[in-house]
Amino acid sequence: MSETYSDAFLKKILTRTKTIAVVGVSPNPVRPSHYVARYLALKGFQVIPVNPGHVGKQLFGATVRASLTDIKQPVDMVDIFRRSEAVPDIVEEALQVLPALRTVWMQIGVQHDEAAQAARAAGCDVIMNRCPKIEYQRLFGELRMGGFNTGILSSKLT
Repeated sequence: MSETYSDAFLKKILTRTKTIAVVGVSPNPVRPSHYVARYLALKGFQVIPVNPGHVGKQLFGATVRASLTDIKQPVDMVDIFRRSEAVPDIVEEALQVLPALRTVWMQIGVQHDEAAQAARAAGCDVIMNRCPKIEYQRLFGELRMGGFNTGILSSKLT
């Protein structure tokens, strides 16, 4: 099932979110999980990287955690960069150990309807098959023609 989300709904989530646990983040700067998490950190979100293969490394000013269980602070959103079949376990863990969780966000290509239903039943908003970086850029005026931020160029022309 493909879901649609209103711009107002997406903007509300991105505006209220302060802390994001990024599950499946890579330290490799060419991987989407890395540059999305880096972008979110540069936009002022507190990003908590989660990847058991890179525990203890520093990314975006934070220490990589093995799992959501290792996070001892409130988290508003879990951003999932894992295959769809891994989502139920991640959502279950998130709901158990992150009492302040308000949003479960599954990246482009990631969707799991049953896990989404469980998260919604627990009071969380759910976004599937979308990227918060792309949505942030689109909703807050950073994308222009061709996907480029042409604000600098257009301000020089006026």
